[in-house]
Amino acid sequence: QVQLMESGGGSVQAGESLRLSCAAHGRSSPFWSMGWYRQSPGKTRDLVATLSVTGSTNYADSVKGRFTISRGDTRNTIELRMNSLTPEDTAVYYCTVKFAAFGSATWGQGIQVSVSS
Repeated sequence: QVQLMESGGGSVQAGESLRLSCAAHGRSSPFWSMGWYRQSPGKTRDLVATLSVTGSTNYADSVKGRFTISRGDTRNTIELRMNSLTPEDTAVYYCTVKFAAFGSATWGQGIQVSVSS
C-alpha cells in the first residue's frame, strides 16, 4: 500500500518562498508520475505541477516561472519550490503519485499553504 508523506507548508508573506516535499512509501519501483494539486475553499482541486518518470514537467499557467518541481534526494520523492508567492496561492496542496501510466493515483492528506498580503 502506497502512502504519501507531505511536508513543508506554512504561512508566509507575499513575495516569500516555500518548499514542499512529498515522499511515496510502500513501493520499490520508481514512480510513473508525481505531482501537486491544490484546492481552495469552494473551488475544485487543480493541477499545480507534475513530474514524469522521463523528467518531463507540466505546470499550471498561474505558477509558471515561479514554481519548480524536481526529484528529491531519495527514491520516489519530489520537491516543489514556490517563489514569489501571492495570496492567490493560498490553498491546501495535495501530493499525488502514480506507478503506472494507467494506474490509479494515490493522494496525500494535504498540507496548508497560506500567503498573506
